[in-house]
Amino acid sequence: MKIFIAATGVGNIHSLATALRRLGGEPEVTLSLRALREADAIVLPGVGSFSSALRRLEPLRPHLLEAVESGAPTLGICLGYQLFFRGSEEGPGRGLELFKGRVVRLPKHVKAPHIGWNTLERVKQTPLTEGVEEGCFVYFLHSYYPVLEEQIAIAETTYGVTFPSIAGKPPAYGVQFHPERSGQVGLRILSNFLGEARR
Repeated sequence: MKIFIAATGVGNIHSLATALRRLGGEPEVTLSLRALREADAIVLPGVGSFSSALRRLEPLRPHLLEAVESGAPTLGICLGYQLFFRGSEEGPGRGLELFKGRVVRLPKHVKAPHIGWNTLERVKQTPLTEGVEEGCFVYFLHSYYPVLEEQIAIAETTYGVTFPSIAGKPPAYGVQFHPERSGQVGLRILSNFLGEARR
C-alpha cells in the first residue's frame, strides 16, 4: 500500500514513516504529484507552521482536494489536521476547508504548548477508533486547536478547554495528537486508518 506523506515542514517525521512501514505500508515523504496520484492513502503530518505548510502544499492543492473528493483515505496529524479547516490564528492562509471550522490558540490560563500525555473521551465509535479504549492516553504537542462548526467529533480531550482531538467524515480524518508517539494506542489508530484504505 503506497502512502503519500506530504513534506510540509522541516521537522523529523521519520517516526511516522517507520510506524506506517511497520504496519505494512509503503510511505513516501514527498511533494511529488506522481506520488500523490499513485497513493492508496494520504497523510498530512504534524510538522511546520500553518502558513508555511500551506505554502508548500499550494502547488498540489487542487490535486489533493480532487484525491480526497474521489475517496482517497486521508489522515491529518496535529498541524496536518488543522490544515483541514478554513484558517488559523497561527498565521494567514486559506486552509483546505475539508472540515467546517477554524483553528484558535489555547486559552491564556494554560501553558502552551500542550505537551505530553492526555486522555481521549469518545464522542462516537468509528472504524478509526475500533479497539481504542475509552479514556486511553495519547501524546500531544500543540498550541492551537480546532473549533468545529459541524458535528464530526469522534473523540475529545480537555486541556484548559475541551477540543475535538479526533474528528472526521470519510474519507478524511484528523487527530490533534501524534499517533506515532502514542504507543500501542497510536499504532492501533494508524492500523485502523490503513484498514480503511484497504477496503
